[in-house]
Amino acid sequence: MTLFRKSTIAAIAVTALGVSSQAFAQKAGDIVGYVGGALIVPKASLGPLTTTSASVPVTAGVTASLSGATAAIDPSSTITLGALYMWTDNIATELTIGIPPKMTVDVGTPAPTATAPTHPAAATAKVMNPSLVAKYLFNAPKDTLRPYVGLGVTYTSFSSVTPNTSDATVNVLAGTSASMSASWAPIFNVGAIYNIDEKWSVNASVSYVPLKTDVTFVGNAGVPITTTGTLTLNPWDFVVRLGYKF
Repeated sequence: MTLFRKSTIAAIAVTALGVSSQAFAQKAGDIVGYVGGALIVPKASLGPLTTTSASVPVTAGVTASLSGATAAIDPSSTITLGALYMWTDNIATELTIGIPPKMTVDVGTPAPTATAPTHPAAATAKVMNPSLVAKYLFNAPKDTLRPYVGLGVTYTSFSSVTPNTSDATVNVLAGTSASMSASWAPIFNVGAIYNIDEKWSVNASVSYVPLKTDVTFVGNAGVPITTTGTLTLNPWDFVVRLGYKF
């Protein structure tokens, strides 16, 4: 075998090995489906509550009793599904939706000696928040690790809002009905994709959502009363998902 033929065969072999070792993941035109889990950690606060009724003394009394009310929301977890579409090798959009998690709201009032909310589990609700996020992926499609940053929007709605009527105070304030308004909010997202091979990957991310909702409670304190206010949720979302490129 001549030196030229040996060199040619060696070059072809090296080229073939190089191509086969490259996992061309997340390149232009690719669609990646994801499934995994999310931990949602709200940083809740409750704005001033306003009560109205047909009785001025009742209105004044209830409003005074609610002065300085606070809220806390327990962390929750859920299953999420996502679909990532690559417009270019570095720019993508991702649509995400999850099984609505159950949110539990504790309500309290300031008290120097209090170590727990005055009204734990005052209300529960299910949260639906589909989101659409534009992402910029760093590095190249052949790279194993691809960090990214994202900016998007979510539309959050609340269903099955249920006050804890076994609590006498909650029953007076919201024994008739309770509701939470739907709202749009931005999403600030950072994360990274680890490519296991050309098809499979792991996607881990952290998102912050500055989110508020208007709450309305209808109850009875001798006369029908309506209480309104703003609940700030501002959740941090920690997500880990397994992906498959179609």
